[in-house]
Amino acid sequence: MDADVVAAKLESLRRCVARVEARCPATVDALTTDLDAQDIIALNLSRAVQLCVDLALHRLSTSGATAPATMGGAFDALVPVGTITAALAGRMKSAVGFRNLAVHQYEAMDWAIVHAICTEHLGDFREFAKLVG
Repeated sequence: MDADVVAAKLESLRRCVARVEARCPATVDALTTDLDAQDIIALNLSRAVQLCVDLALHRLSTSGATAPATMGGAFDALVPVGTITAALAGRMKSAVGFRNLAVHQYEAMDWAIVHAICTEHLGDFREFAKLVG
C-alpha cells in the first residue's frame, strides 16, 4: 500500500467518523426510533473499523511483523512494534466486535451501545489515525 493509498484510507476514515458524529442523535431513545440514523451510523462505523484494520495490516507489513490470524489481532500486533498502546489496541478490538455484529447480526444491535460508541469512543478512531498516519 503506497502513501497515496494510506492517505486516501485516512481521509475515508475521517469522513466516516464525521458522518457518524453528524448523524448521531442526542439521546439513545432518539437513535432507537431513527432508522435512517441507525443505518448511516452502523454503516459508517463498520467502514471506519475496516479502514483501521486495513491501516493496521499495512503498518504491520511495513514493520516486518507476522500477519495476525484475526482482525482484532492486527491491533494487538501493533503494540510490540510501538505503534499503538495496549489500551488503544483493546478499544480497537472492541470496535471489531461491534463491526462483526453490525455486519453479521444487524437485527441484534443494542442501540444504547452504539450511542455510547458515537458519543464516547469516536476519539479512538482519531487517535488511531494519528498514530498510523
